[in-house]
Amino acid sequence: MYILWIMLAFLVMYLVMAIRGPSVWDRLLGMSLISSKIIVMVLIYSSFQEVSYLLDYVIIYALSGFVGTMFIALYRSNKQRKKQRKKGGK
Repeated sequence: MYILWIMLAFLVMYLVMAIRGPSVWDRLLGMSLISSKIIVMVLIYSSFQEVSYLLDYVIIYALSGFVGTMFIALYRSNKQRKKQRKKGGK
């Protein structure tokens, strides 16, 4: 169970990265890393406790995290493209 505490320490470091990130892309990366650490922590916990129903929740959480990250990335990239077009760039 010590591995969960180590993962929690990484989770806190990624949370700081997500809050202090100098750009939106750094914050998005931090949130994606937080999501992946939560997935790994739940997987480790479910294997230690031998609880198989948590795997369904992990799959749903992973898919929703991936889709959310993709939507935010597409939104931000489209917004940056529109801003560059307004300035006169391609």
